[in-house]
Amino acid sequence: MRKNDIYFTPYSGPAGGWGALKSTTKHLLKSRNAARNIFTLLKTNQPTGFDCPGCAWGEKHDPAKIRFCENGAKAVNWEATSRKVGADFFAQHSVSWLKEQSDYFLEYQGRLAEPVRYNSDSDKYEPITWTDAFALIAKHLKALPSPHQGAFYTSGRASNEAAFLYQLFVRAFGTNNFPDCSNMCHEASGYALTSSIGAGKGTVTIDDFEEADCVFVFGQNPGTNHPRMLDTLRDCVENGAQVLTFNTLKERGLERFQHPQNPVEMLTNSSKPLNTAYFTPKLGGDMAVIRGMAKHLLEREDAGESLLDWAFLKEHTQGYEAYLERVRETPWSKILEQSGLSRDDIEYAANQYANAERTICTWAMGVTQHYHSVPTIHEIINFLSLRGNIGKPGAGACPVRGHSNVQGDRTMGINEKPSQALLDSLEKRFGFKPPQEHGYAVVDTIRAMKEGKVKAFIALGGNFAAATPDTQATAEALQQCDLTVQISTKLNRSHLITGKDALILPCLGRTDIDLQRSGEQVVTVEDSFSMVHASGGVMEPLSSEMRSEPWIIASMAQATLGEFPIDWMATVEDYGHIRNMIADVFPTFTGFNEKIKQAGGFYLGSHPRERIWDTPTGTAVMHSHDLPISILPLNASKMMSDQSLVLQTLRSHDQYNTTVYGMNDRYRGIKNERQVLFINPSDIERLGFEAGQKVDLFSLWDDKVERTAKGFKLVPYDIPEGNIAAYYPETNPLVPLDSIGEFSDTPTSKSIGVDLKQHVEDGKRIL
Repeated sequence: MRKNDIYFTPYSGPAGGWGALKSTTKHLLKSRNAARNIFTLLKTNQPTGFDCPGCAWGEKHDPAKIRFCENGAKAVNWEATSRKVGADFFAQHSVSWLKEQSDYFLEYQGRLAEPVRYNSDSDKYEPITWTDAFALIAKHLKALPSPHQGAFYTSGRASNEAAFLYQLFVRAFGTNNFPDCSNMCHEASGYALTSSIGAGKGTVTIDDFEEADCVFVFGQNPGTNHPRMLDTLRDCVENGAQVLTFNTLKERGLERFQHPQNPVEMLTNSSKPLNTAYFTPKLGGDMAVIRGMAKHLLEREDAGESLLDWAFLKEHTQGYEAYLERVRETPWSKILEQSGLSRDDIEYAANQYANAERTICTWAMGVTQHYHSVPTIHEIINFLSLRGNIGKPGAGACPVRGHSNVQGDRTMGINEKPSQALLDSLEKRFGFKPPQEHGYAVVDTIRAMKEGKVKAFIALGGNFAAATPDTQATAEALQQCDLTVQISTKLNRSHLITGKDALILPCLGRTDIDLQRSGEQVVTVEDSFSMVHASGGVMEPLSSEMRSEPWIIASMAQATLGEFPIDWMATVEDYGHIRNMIADVFPTFTGFNEKIKQAGGFYLGSHPRERIWDTPTGTAVMHSHDLPISILPLNASKMMSDQSLVLQTLRSHDQYNTTVYGMNDRYRGIKNERQVLFINPSDIERLGFEAGQKVDLFSLWDDKVERTAKGFKLVPYDIPEGNIAAYYPETNPLVPLDSIGEFSDTPTSKSIGVDLKQHVEDGKRIL
């Protein structure tokens, strides 16, 4: 990097601490609502407050403790702004002009304040009444030749009550087309866990971390993506547990943590470690790492030591013999080549596992967004099973979910492949036969829109156009629709990629008071540990035209279906009615309205935690996979040369999902910049570039489509040779629509083959 470059300054402080407090203060002031938002923040994740609109990490019940993190504070301040986007704003700005603005600019304008409809003649959004908006939606839906020509997207922000009503409406309408954000993040986890242990969720509670002797952290950066996990990991280390981190990039949020609520650490500017060992495998190399650890354990077992839990394997698993033979057959040379780690590193980690009585494995999207993600998670379950680490305190599997109710939405039936048990229960309770055929997930929805098979698209939250892969293909698909509807809190990119008819419907957020006919309402959410708890807003909505998600869904349903199969509008007068229906459909929610009065909420339970396996064999299944032939999908790998690199997309620290709160990435040292590419210094030199130089990225995929992302500055970083990283959504255009995970169809956003070329602008080379 040249001396005059000021966008990159390595960060020397710990995660959290004074840096987090300074950032939180800055975002309080930016909201133009600082005094009120201090009160609001104190209500975050509290029994009488609201659930953080950020991540899904769970909480230990402790009302005396402040329960928000830096990024939670950003999310709250971002939502609880005093800025409004209404008719005056849209009258001043055309959609064409707004398309030229950054994602940060769009959301910074404030809360959406009234329903609007796109006018293609003026290229502007114009006000529409709620009644006319619902009549327009009903007109389009009723005109579809088949219900399967509608697709109904869900963001993880939606509450359990909204998600349940949404799936009921859509199934009564006649389709299972439920693309949702899970399809792009933890779909591999759900598939792999269900096919291994019979349930698509984790098996641990937050209390298990206190009893764990060893915690494996695979493919995640909690300091940015779920910062409250830092407190948990810090406690694990202090309790004497081994915390072994495997992450391709060296991340400050996985190294050291200064607790903002610890006076000694703050006053002395000290910090505590978050791990006992940190390894940086190659992108997609986690499966090889785990296979190597299993191989070392098996070699020790075969040499006469007693390390494996044979009682667990024989009583509770099927397929362990075939798996152990596959492990024996896997050569160390392939393990070391794919993992990028030394044999000493792998054996060290395996020995820590062997010494532990209780082990937890956690993972996130660094594991789930590869072609071989499902086999990798199968490998994690096999690894845990070898020493009986499923179904006992202090041990188990912990997929770390993203958005705050993404797991709850799936529990409520937001699933394009519903179980027969769910469909039968809906039929019994509501008296109609739901559609039986599987619907479209995200990638299939985009394909179907492009082919004219889906003509109406309704999004309950989220930012579909920015979050999905192959950005140009997604935009073209949305524009093929006759109707697009976005139910949103803030302006985003998806509002500017419209169908022939388009609506924006402003909804309440988590921080807003939800007042219905029976009084103030609470909704519920489910965290990563299957804990369900209430959430009630504390702020008066900025506009009288904002509506709650349950009310909007009920109104769409009433306009489209009348009072079939329920009186929709009567139901949303009191959300307790919705919770009673949920309890009728899902036995684990019996007594729902009473249970949410419990401090800290209630636990849904986990059959695998009790060593009950809801699989066809009645046991846990140990799947046997070969290590992948290539980390990349074959279509990309065959185009790779010695000059090619493997790219992963990731978030900055001033970002949550596609929402960009600011232009800095403090822990990685980036200031006022997002067009950056993290790269090993050796690769910069090998490819003939210089630090700070601008390059263009070209995606490798054999379909004769040019996918590019241009003008990215090279930032030297601690990352394995041959691997690079850059922010999304800026690099989502590089992810081919057809580059999806085996079994899961999840976009492979962590394994994209690319070539770099010197950036060219206006016919001139730019250095």
